[in-house]
Amino acid sequence: MDKLLIRGGNRLSGTLPISGAKNAALTLIPCALLTEEPLTLRNVPRLADIDGFQHLMAQFGVSVSIRGKRPEDFGRVVTFEASRLTSTVAPYDLVRKMRASILVLGSLLARAGEATVSMPGGCAIGNRPIDLHLQALEAFGANIELAQGYVKATAPDGGLPGGDFDFPVVSVGATENALMAAVLANGTSRLTGAAREPEIVDLCNLLTAMGAEIEGIGTSDLTIHGVKRLNGATYKVMADRIEAGSYACAAAITGGEVRLEGADAENMISSLAALRKIGVHVEEDKSGVSIAANGALKPVDLTTAPFPGLATDMQAQLMALLCKAEGTSVLKETIFENRFMHVPELIRMGADINAEGRTAVVKGVQNLTGAEVMATDLRASMSLVIAALAAEGETQVRRIYHLDRGYERLEEKLQLVGADIERVDD
Repeated sequence: MDKLLIRGGNRLSGTLPISGAKNAALTLIPCALLTEEPLTLRNVPRLADIDGFQHLMAQFGVSVSIRGKRPEDFGRVVTFEASRLTSTVAPYDLVRKMRASILVLGSLLARAGEATVSMPGGCAIGNRPIDLHLQALEAFGANIELAQGYVKATAPDGGLPGGDFDFPVVSVGATENALMAAVLANGTSRLTGAAREPEIVDLCNLLTAMGAEIEGIGTSDLTIHGVKRLNGATYKVMADRIEAGSYACAAAITGGEVRLEGADAENMISSLAALRKIGVHVEEDKSGVSIAANGALKPVDLTTAPFPGLATDMQAQLMALLCKAEGTSVLKETIFENRFMHVPELIRMGADINAEGRTAVVKGVQNLTGAEVMATDLRASMSLVIAALAAEGETQVRRIYHLDRGYERLEEKLQLVGADIERVDD
């Protein structure tokens, strides 16, 4: 198992490339199950979760070919071909580490008329039930059974008829599963109260490129007219808005000036607005976002919310940044009930944070200090790296396999802009 050694105090400066979005890629990959023709995805990040999903696709008989294997390359071109499905079972051993595995449920059901998927795993950031996934599929005509840790979904003879579903709360994953199930249904399906995240738009755009008929893309009301078949496509995965926001926080906490090449400002509106309130200078253009921080960081009050609100995946990174603000900040987490696990580790580094329930009060401190800390989940891991970049002395971050799930070659990218960081054997 590896760990990161970070010696803080270096001002980050230069250009840092932004990879394809993990959350988008994991949603686009199962679209390959909807067609017999090849699906080629460009700008696929090199991540543990992506590798895991590719293994899962192979379980169904999907061939996977990869281009762009040079060590110096960021991102790859991956082609999936599901000309014939040999299995519709997603077993526990392949699913348990990655929550996104549940997204094969809708696509397998649509293509094969059945799917048996183990209950998913992933980061332990709170209760994330899949009841809305199942209710939406039932509304489209599926029969759902739960037994021995598996979900078994079957469609009527002749395929799903389609239907209407109104989400009682916003759910990104359930919206994605519902979309993939509906595109091959026999009739028209309507989703109201659907998630509007950029990753949902990316999914809709790919499905449309494959021949799906979807109305209302980018809104919370989606109408899907089922088609008899989908074709293959070549499609570029959107830029990772969470990775870009994370590196923006890293630049800001060091008083640095960093160009985030490839970042899409339109998908980062809330994160960039939060950074501006904190006193960070942000410039946007068509090919990226530039971050500069040369003054005092200001305290702010922030609340996470579904898109277009502040992403819950940015809460931990912004909290780390606010540890150095001049004053008291308040962060409220409305999406997950267990997403302050990074707080004790930041306190070990000298942060002054009081978390109670879903609210954390952060009093800025003059100095953070290096310490031995342990990552608890993906975004919590990044918050520790951000704090370490500004801390006095050396920080050791353990259990960084969490980082490898969501940040492509993190230490290499930070080294590009002057960070003193290295990966060593723990």
